[in-house]
Amino acid sequence: LTITCQVSYSVSSYYTSWIRQPAGKGLEWIGAHRAGYSPVYKASLQNKFSISLDSSSNTATLNGVNVQPEDTAVYYCARY
Repeated sequence: LTITCQVSYSVSSYYTSWIRQPAGKGLEWIGAHRAGYSPVYKASLQNKFSISLDSSSNTATLNGVNVQPEDTAVYYCARY
């Protein structure tokens, strides 16, 4: 799973969070990252997801491994 989000702000100035929402369920915070800082993750998801940033294009990328059917959701990126 790879999802890319190009944002209109500087990823060096703000955190970018990734959040997901399975159908019929609530929002779940995955993690957040700001360029120049270490990313932070929800403890239960830190081995499944990683967040990377590209400061030159102000792009945030969410990578997931060992994706399962229960990971099906709408995924959002948001300034934090």
